[in-house]
Amino acid sequence: MLPPDLQRIKHIRDYCTEIEKTVMRYGRAFTIFDSDPDYQRSVSFSILQIGELSGGLTQEYRQATADRVQWGPIKGMRNLVAHNYGSMSREIIWETATTDIPALKRFCEEQLASADF
Repeated sequence: MLPPDLQRIKHIRDYCTEIEKTVMRYGRAFTIFDSDPDYQRSVSFSILQIGELSGGLTQEYRQATADRVQWGPIKGMRNLVAHNYGSMSREIIWETATTDIPALKRFCEEQLASADF
């Protein structure tokens, strides 16, 4: 069984995969994303969940991995999506989905692959 932090990392990875699948399904163009509320909601929900899960990581884990992942902004993005959804910049959500999420997914996969359990 995975330690609690790695269980959360696994769930974060799964939400990263969901975003990846959504982008592949709808299309990898900002114009499509910008004009489709369902696309926006799907990606935003997964970003919100990633931020929520990251907030549950132990302080020790976040500190130990801070050189690879900026956990504060991930949690901050969750708060923006949750509390300012209607006025949230679609450009920022898109940039997060297409640039930051793939990098986060790689990090999670590396963490899970190197888990010593």
